Formats: sequence, structure tokens, C-alpha cells
Amino acid sequence: MRHIIIFSTAPSEKEAARIAKALVGKKLVACVNMVPKLRSIYRWKGKIFDEPEVLMIMKSQKKLFGQIKKELKKLHSYECPESIAMDIADGLPDYLKWIYDSTR
Repeated sequence: MRHIIIFSTAPSEKEAARIAKALVGKKLVACVNMVPKLRSIYRWKGKIFDEPEVLMIMKSQKKLFGQIKKELKKLHSYECPESIAMDIADGLPDYLKWIYDSTR
């Protein structure tokens, strides 16, 4: 499988949009869907947090994930941003071709 979906969160829509535009602009991802008003409860450095976040769902090629992780780390305000990927098992051929054609 050569296509992936990447999940990451951001603290605001403004930051998520900035990250999305940078990654799409560099042809690292074909698309970023932003899901606002997400509520995340998590443990960080021994404390429990309950925070609003924006979920970013990105589509790309598996071979670009290393570069995407580096860019996310540079662009993100979080010390340890979420950056996980899942293989796309199947999809409409035209859509998968669009992902491939839209990334480098």
C-alpha cells in the first residue's frame, strides 16, 4: 500500500490551517480535513488535561511520511505533536491517483 491517512491535532483552527496550507503547499499531503471542536482528555507530564483541539486528517503517500513528521514537528506549537499514519487499504482509483498526483 502506498497511500496513507495521517492524524494530528492542533490547539486551534488557526494553527491547523497554517499547518495544512504549509503541508499542501509543499506537496507533502494532497488534502487536510479539519474537524473543529474536538475535545481531548490526555495525560502529559504526569497531569491530566481536558482541552479543545482541532483534528487534522491528511492524505498522502507512505514514502513521504518521514518528511511529513519532520515538518509537523517544525510547524507545530506542541512539544510532542500527534503524528500517526494508517494505510489506506482501498479506495476509488481516481481518488487514489489524485492523492498520488498531488504529492511528490
